Amino acid sequence: MSPFRLTRTLPEDATEAALRADVLHGLTCSPKTLPPKWFYDAHGSELFDKITELPEYYPTRAEREILATRAPDIARATGARTLVELGSGSSEKTRLLLDALPGLHTYVPVDVSESALTQAGHALIAERPHLNIHALIADFTTQLLLPRAPEPRLVAFLGGTIGNLLPAERAAFLTSVRAQLSPGDALLLGTDLVKDESVLVAAYDDAAGVTAEFNKNVLTVVNRELGADFDPAAFTHVAVWDAEHEWIEMRLVSRTEQTVKIPALDLAVDFAAGEDLRTEISAKFRKDGVRRELAAAGFDLTQWFTSPGELYGLALAAPSRPAPALRPAADRITACVR
Repeated sequence: MSPFRLTRTLPEDATEAALRADVLHGLTCSPKTLPPKWFYDAHGSELFDKITELPEYYPTRAEREILATRAPDIARATGARTLVELGSGSSEKTRLLLDALPGLHTYVPVDVSESALTQAGHALIAERPHLNIHALIADFTTQLLLPRAPEPRLVAFLGGTIGNLLPAERAAFLTSVRAQLSPGDALLLGTDLVKDESVLVAAYDDAAGVTAEFNKNVLTVVNRELGADFDPAAFTHVAVWDAEHEWIEMRLVSRTEQTVKIPALDLAVDFAAGEDLRTEISAKFRKDGVRRELAAAGFDLTQWFTSPGELYGLALAAPSRPAPALRPAADRITACVR
């Protein structure tokens, strides 16, 4: 049986430290924010799996449909011997790429969750005994360092997760990926596309209320991990289309004037009635915009695949020139006020 290796690039206490920093920074900003990565404890991950099966939530189905039909084209274009997946989770959709890459030697799933990596890794070994798997416990949004592996390499960033980053954060992220790649490597980027507002809003505010529960789960995480006293019932879930920036915002709106205490941070946070707490942006893209952002990071858009109805796009890109210099990490921190 092929080996399964697990490498930790994050300190053991990195998750707790990051949560503390994000909550302190976000809840003392104006407007108040919390990053969407804190949705995903075990319960939040279960809720998101339910979301992907909802009739209103099209991105997962649309991306899977593209991969099911175009993975052979991606394989021929890249000839990848190593597949790196950022934010791999359960690696479910990845199997379509793994099946299409006949010369694949190594799979490198990258995620912050050790349990998700271990579970998915052992399942893949059982299915594919000749595949080498080197899992990385890492936060690819802050530091990306890929292990040595056979080239050429294909780095996949799927699920439209790129849209959760603000434009400056996307630029820094894409530049950091480019810095890790060599000539002959490639990037496969999943991007949700601009479409009718009613379709977009429904995908983030479903009739069954699953997304509302998912959104409020971030408050439960902060309560459990930092001893906060958020009352999820005191907030209302809303999803709003921002036409100027072309992104969906998920927010929790305070139903009343209230004060939330977070003992672990020695912090009390006042909310006015009707005040927003932004928990996610999900940017939507157009092909020309994707091309420009990739070019700014040192990539050429080489192939563009879309689902029926132009709901979703997969961009295949190759390094075009030496990577731009990375900015210092401090310059990449999201400002409070937008």
